[in-house]
Amino acid sequence: MKMVNHKNTLYAGIACILMCGNLSAQETNFDLSSQRSEKQDVLAVPGEKVDHRGIIINPTPQKLVFNGNSKLNISQGFILKDKQKKFTKDLEFVTLNKKGIKLSIDFGKKVAAAQNVKEVSGAYALTISSKGISIIGYDERGAFYGIQTLRQLAESPATVNGQLPYLEINDYPDLPNRGVVEGFYGTPWSHEVRMSLIDFYGKFKMNTYLYGPKDDPYHRTPNWRKPYPAREGEELKVLVNRAKENNVIFYWAIHPGQDIRWNEEDRSLLLQKFESMYQLGVRGFAVFFDDISGEGTKADKQAELLNYIDDHFVKVKRDVAPLILCPTEYNKSWTDVEGGYLTTLGDKLNEGIKVMWTGDMVVATIDKSTLDFVNPLLKRKAYIWWNFPVSDYVRDHVLLGEVYGNGKDIAGSISGFVANPMEWAEASKLAIYCVADYTWNMQSYDRFRSWHRAIRAIMPENVEAFTVFA
Repeated sequence: MKMVNHKNTLYAGIACILMCGNLSAQETNFDLSSQRSEKQDVLAVPGEKVDHRGIIINPTPQKLVFNGNSKLNISQGFILKDKQKKFTKDLEFVTLNKKGIKLSIDFGKKVAAAQNVKEVSGAYALTISSKGISIIGYDERGAFYGIQTLRQLAESPATVNGQLPYLEINDYPDLPNRGVVEGFYGTPWSHEVRMSLIDFYGKFKMNTYLYGPKDDPYHRTPNWRKPYPAREGEELKVLVNRAKENNVIFYWAIHPGQDIRWNEEDRSLLLQKFESMYQLGVRGFAVFFDDISGEGTKADKQAELLNYIDDHFVKVKRDVAPLILCPTEYNKSWTDVEGGYLTTLGDKLNEGIKVMWTGDMVVATIDKSTLDFVNPLLKRKAYIWWNFPVSDYVRDHVLLGEVYGNGKDIAGSISGFVANPMEWAEASKLAIYCVADYTWNMQSYDRFRSWHRAIRAIMPENVEAFTVFA
């Protein structure tokens, strides 16, 4: 396919809309005089001030300590000590030089414990001192995230002169699963767009991508029973490999509910489809029963099918991530508590299966009361499908606002959090950047700071114009 410069496309769109808006105002003689005296500090950042000395790291680290005012000169490059021989490909942003500063990278429970790294996937410690730079991950993903932090340190405005401050970072995610569900109605993203987004997830420490575009016919009715054609299958394989390079779990979701028959034939066809995706490299699977009617909505049948998949596929493969279910009653306003749909799922589903939830409504923020309602019914922590910045219900809007409203005290009550984006992928990066920040370190999340950092990260050459537009 033809490659598209999505940043230029987005900026051209901004310019076009701004110019069209001006023409409309002139043609209707709209009086702007009442606004001309207003103060327009579009770059001001309200909210809590955090002194990171001009260093920008996203997501916000759990702990960052500066050791005095000394700095390490990295202008001569690095001599790499990649002890697991895993990360050379991830260091294209640095210069490797046998006479450079020592850069040591390692991971594993033993070395991590020695650095007081938390025992969770993705945790890491990064130290900059007179001895050089050290990155220690709890696991391979943690070391990879430490490299992403080093990349952001090197790209920060305060360090563009090749001087990195002496510091210690001890960091880890609040949630085990953080990312994006491509689950919107509308034109699915192109292959090139998905590749760009997967790189974006990795750079900002998201580890989950659920592939479930509503308009992919091989994901849902009528063709969910059929394997992908060769070209589409090969593209999915490339996406899976790119996800692995970014330490992202690529989940492939099937949406069979509208015409599924609760019999052995369809159950076998579904497992065959999963096996074909497994052969393409997929190691995460989901079953979506959202937005359907009829026979497919029966909770007991859904639970029976999911348990069969879990017992005869997920557990047998051993290298597959926990199974995810998007239920038919996926929000409180559509739930008949007395009817017992969610109670049936909670009682009958295997313990390890994750169940998605959008909140009190289809589009809602998530707080403790939301989870106090649903978790006891599901008998597990809800896996949040957050419907922002998705715009398929307001197609005349581009949702570029701040990410806010979700509780900062819910990390212990959910098993995962994925955002559903717009069909406009490049524009969706604004919210995705902020969701990455929120799901990593909830207590330190600041909606204003994160939003302004996102604008600078996505369009550094036109910050003011993008801020006004957004």
